[in-house]
Amino acid sequence: MDATIVEVNTRILDIPTIRPHKMSVATMHCQSIVLVRIKTSDGIEGIGEATTIGGLNYGGESPESIKTNIDSYFAPLIIGQSATKLAALRKLINKTIKDNRFAKCAIETALYDAYAKRLGVPLNALFGGVVANEIGVAWTLASGDTQKDIAEAEQMLATRRHNIFKLKIGMRSPKDDIKHIAAIRKAVGDDVSIRVDINQGWSETQTVQNLRALADVGVELVEQPIHEKNLAGLQRLTALGIVPIMADESLKGPEDGFTLSSQHCANVFAIKIEQAGGLQQARDLIGIAQAADIALYGGTMLEGSIATIAAAHLFSTLNNLEWGTELFGPLLLKDEILATPLDYSNFTLKIPTGPGLGISLDDDKVNFYTRK
Repeated sequence: MDATIVEVNTRILDIPTIRPHKMSVATMHCQSIVLVRIKTSDGIEGIGEATTIGGLNYGGESPESIKTNIDSYFAPLIIGQSATKLAALRKLINKTIKDNRFAKCAIETALYDAYAKRLGVPLNALFGGVVANEIGVAWTLASGDTQKDIAEAEQMLATRRHNIFKLKIGMRSPKDDIKHIAAIRKAVGDDVSIRVDINQGWSETQTVQNLRALADVGVELVEQPIHEKNLAGLQRLTALGIVPIMADESLKGPEDGFTLSSQHCANVFAIKIEQAGGLQQARDLIGIAQAADIALYGGTMLEGSIATIAAAHLFSTLNNLEWGTELFGPLLLKDEILATPLDYSNFTLKIPTGPGLGISLDDDKVNFYTRK
């Protein structure tokens, strides 16, 4: 007899960050995670996560709206449905509920987790299995203070946790940002990879004026320098060929991927499973990038461990993840909600081999951080 969905439970967890995380769109002091737990009639539970950046500062979904929409619309729709016909469930959800990509990702992750557990295989097996048992992970320097960022970078190198750094810029003047980058580059040396994320903080004119200066101080990749809707501007910046341009906020899913690739608006795609609308949508987006010879980068919404490892399972199945990942979100949090934390060591994140996501929750921690 086919297993059916019998319960969908959501809660918001508020977990402090280890330091302020400053971006052009927001400064984060804690991360609010929507935890989704789906139970099926054969006694299996799958877990998923939806996490945004700074509430509504980054996009159109907030932790509160995600929880409300899952409770009010998703749960009544899928309870009683087959827990094994994932494609049919995805079709039903997409036909009935518009947008809500983050909520859809959390639901799909929980369903995939339960399905893989039912089969007794890791989640990556549903996408063909691993190519690599570990993936490289960049660390984002975003304290807002140059000396603090340098000390943080040096600590990461000394402990062999990260040797790739992404700098959040765009809050100061471009001139001050470049001084900040140059100081960090000088401190960490030439063998360390430096990228920058402007989070739409510059105009196209500012970007044109400063791309060469960014290249001169050793920046290897520039992420979303201008507004997400200015595709013609992204096309012009990419055509300059000074520093590779990576699309992030402009890239909401496969349709955006097709538009950006056909119009040559980026050299690199930042793939985020939540921003794409789920694991399968992210895989479709990856396929578009591969067909268009656009390089890949595993992005993050600064998620906790659940969504982070879900993305890692997907990324581990790729033949070529040219720019690595930035799946460092759990390390930005002061505490962990897993019984066994994810394994970050030797500059990589290890892929769990157990069934489903290969993780289990620490229910005491979950209860402690649940918003009352």
